[in-house]
Amino acid sequence: MHWQLIAFYLGAYDVIAINFSYFFGLLIRFDLSFSEIPKAYLVPFLRFAPIYTVFAIIVFKAIGLYRSVWRFASFTELNRIFIATLITTGFQIVGITLFFQRMPISYYLVGAVMQFCLITLVRFSYRYVNLMRNNRDNSAKAQKNAMIIGAGHAGVIIIRELQNSRELDINPVCLIDDNPNKWGRSLYGVPVVGGRDRILEAVDKYQIDQILVTIPSAAPEERRDILNICQETGCEIKNLPGVYQLTNGEISFSKMKPVSVEDLLGRETIKVNMTEIYELLKGKVILVTGGGGSIGSELCRQIAAHEPKQLIIFDIYENNAYDIQQELRRRYPHLDLVVLIGSVRDSRRVDMVFKQYRPDYVFHAAAHKHVPLMEDSPNEAIKNNVIGTYKTAYAAMKYGTKRFVLISTDKAVNPTNIMGASKRLCEMVIQSMDAVSREGQFDKLPTLHAHADAADDDPAACAEMDGAAKDAASLSDIQIGSTRNEARNGTQFVAVRFGNVLGSNGSVIPLFKKQIESGGPVTVTHPDIIRYFMTISEAVSLVLQAGVYAWGGEIFVFDMGEPMKIDSLARNMIRLSGYTPDVDIKVEYTGLRPGEKLYEEKLMASEGLKKTDNELIFIGKPVPFDIREFFGRLKELAQASYNNSDHIVEMVETMLTTFHPVGEHPTGDENKIEEIA
Repeated sequence: MHWQLIAFYLGAYDVIAINFSYFFGLLIRFDLSFSEIPKAYLVPFLRFAPIYTVFAIIVFKAIGLYRSVWRFASFTELNRIFIATLITTGFQIVGITLFFQRMPISYYLVGAVMQFCLITLVRFSYRYVNLMRNNRDNSAKAQKNAMIIGAGHAGVIIIRELQNSRELDINPVCLIDDNPNKWGRSLYGVPVVGGRDRILEAVDKYQIDQILVTIPSAAPEERRDILNICQETGCEIKNLPGVYQLTNGEISFSKMKPVSVEDLLGRETIKVNMTEIYELLKGKVILVTGGGGSIGSELCRQIAAHEPKQLIIFDIYENNAYDIQQELRRRYPHLDLVVLIGSVRDSRRVDMVFKQYRPDYVFHAAAHKHVPLMEDSPNEAIKNNVIGTYKTAYAAMKYGTKRFVLISTDKAVNPTNIMGASKRLCEMVIQSMDAVSREGQFDKLPTLHAHADAADDDPAACAEMDGAAKDAASLSDIQIGSTRNEARNGTQFVAVRFGNVLGSNGSVIPLFKKQIESGGPVTVTHPDIIRYFMTISEAVSLVLQAGVYAWGGEIFVFDMGEPMKIDSLARNMIRLSGYTPDVDIKVEYTGLRPGEKLYEEKLMASEGLKKTDNELIFIGKPVPFDIREFFGRLKELAQASYNNSDHIVEMVETMLTTFHPVGEHPTGDENKIEEIA
């Protein structure tokens, strides 16, 4: 009941204040001499005072002057006092003039102004006293000096929160802003000491412990540059992530997060049309192969949020499948979720899944992706990636799937390792299947099932399935690539190619984190190695958007901005963990691994680029090849892989003229990023 007691005291004060204000107006008119005030003015004032007092208190209460928390009074409360003063002043002028006596001008003017001042003074004095007391208490207990980067709206809000809070032990002592017009000035007593070039100097001068970056509307490149400077200070860094918090009024200290590696990418995040994706997925049966992996599980999360008719997760690794199953059941209790264990190499299992569930859309994320491991087991790369993709795509076409989206990689461009080469073959499989589907020639496809070993398929069952297939020679008249045709029938096959995914299983981020936690060293293969990076959510957005844009046969490519040096990434992670590279934790160079190249590419030079409605998503022009010859060699490759041939790499090399498995690209610098398309 404390606030009601405060309201009672405020009401009693207001009664005195409003009557004294107008009485003082009379007193001013007659030289501050009470005896000089004529009864003709004093009597009407005394008679009208009770009426005016009741009216004023009712107005104050109606406007909310007794409900506000004056400890946090702002312009809103000031406006309320001003409006209340206008209303009561109007009543005073009209009431006393019409029913009693016209008073001197000074009575009306001085009374109104003084009433406003007295009513405001007591309320904002309470706020001021509390503010000073909080500042004194905060200064006494503050354990961290903070630098605020950004003297804009967001920075002001953070400063006010830090100064007013009794819980936070952070004292804002200086501001950094690149606008020279703000230099040498102050906000709430915090000086603006200069631009980003003064960060290092100010950290030493003001003994900064924590840097708060409050520039949500800054361009990604600008934010990256500032964060890189801040990392050199060794201070704890927190970041206000996005401009949406500024527009939604969600800015607060609690919204600030530690700087992550994603903040250092230095480019805009991908933006997709969620309405299009919602329309694509709503009410559809959707199958995600490899649904328990990093990309697959995020695909399942985003698909589940768009009201599919049914979501089917297909994965060989039961632990991952179980984890995503439990998560989705908890978050989406009404989702029709089916989780199946199986391998894309198993023709019978794949055929059973498609026959029973008849998916409308398939997102094929199942694959072996670790480059060094696949170098030692090339047959497994072919069996799982290439043949597994073929079998899944074959079943999709057989059972009338509308769209099939393959998850590919930039390592498929001019590959130097068997994993990248296998993914390029997967893309060729998809383009070939799309051409066959477009022409309605499914019955002429080889199944490849009869080449499977007993570990994956029953030879007798596969031979029976293979009996319906005709010789692939009749496919020679089918061409790769087509013009857009909204009326086309059959399954539409597309591929999505992107770079390294931050935080995915097997990526450098988890590896570096483990090495840093264990005290180092952090291992980098080469000081000059660079890679394109994207976040898991960006990768999945690209995959889903490709499902919207797909017409068949395309390879979608994401503009990932400038590549990042792995060496810089490792050093940034060490700094973000609070250590100094090569001092607290060493960075060691281990040499390029087998099949690894310094530079990754997004497109082969012959593929070119074509724009889409999304400025960050492009389509690679299909590279023509002979489908009949390709399927013939694919049969031989499948047979050799299941027979564990020692010549599988050589066979792939004859199929892909861009595959150079030993060392760098034969012409030296042709695989550099600057020269691509």
